[in-house]
Amino acid sequence: MQAKQFKKTNTLLAWVTFAITGFVYMLTLEPTTSFWDSGQFIAIASKLQVGHPPGAPLYQMMARIFSNFSFGDATMVAFWVNTMSAFFAALSVSFLFRTIVLLSKKLLGVVGEVSVDKAILIFGSAVVGSLAFGFSDSFWFSAVEAEVYTTSMFFTAFVFWSILKWEEVADQPDSLKWLIGIAFAIGLSIGVHMLNLLAIPLS
Repeated sequence: MQAKQFKKTNTLLAWVTFAITGFVYMLTLEPTTSFWDSGQFIAIASKLQVGHPPGAPLYQMMARIFSNFSFGDATMVAFWVNTMSAFFAALSVSFLFRTIVLLSKKLLGVVGEVSVDKAILIFGSAVVGSLAFGFSDSFWFSAVEAEVYTTSMFFTAFVFWSILKWEEVADQPDSLKWLIGIAFAIGLSIGVHMLNLLAIPLS
């Protein structure tokens, strides 16, 4: 399999994992609020109020955008804020797929063209690994309600994938853009949850 074909297959399957998990999350989405922090996050998103410390201003603003899809119907605000969690959870799974592909290539020592056997092994492990994570109990639970964890996980998955992409081109003149992107994503992630700071030692 040529490198160009491998890249196209990688992109296609990444979006397939996004579609599968996103579809299942939407089928199992909470139609209203759960009885813990979710109600608070829905309220602060709807009215742009102040949440509990340390706060999640970026999450709040993004959730406000999603809440606008209710078009003034207060009974639908919770559904749309929950939908944001499902969207970012599915994106997290998609980036986890891409990450597993990159790690598998490193483990197998693949450079340039990839044999069909190795391509099946790489993509198969990435599909199984990402979907196993996507349908794990704790992640799936967070993916269908208004909580910061799946959005935070998206930033973590994106940063870790970006680190691996930067490593591939670290010796090229324009590789600095990846480090700037990583720093920017980590900075934004603090506005969602502090969990993403765990990715700093990796970079």
